[in-house]
Amino acid sequence: MNLQEFEGQYREAMAEALNDLQTAVLLLAQLQNKISKVGNSVQHISERVEEFIADQKAE
Repeated sequence: MNLQEFEGQYREAMAEALNDLQTAVLLLAQLQNKISKVGNSVQHISERVEEFIADQKAE
């Protein structure tokens, strides 16, 4: 393997690794957004249940 072949393989491997890293970062951002939405939904459901329980106890 000569220097040009080595350099070509190196650049190709680095490009692939950076693309994979970028993909992982984008997926992480999507996951964080989804976790936030689920957390908000759970909080909303919990508040509704607490309100319902309080209303039932008041009757």
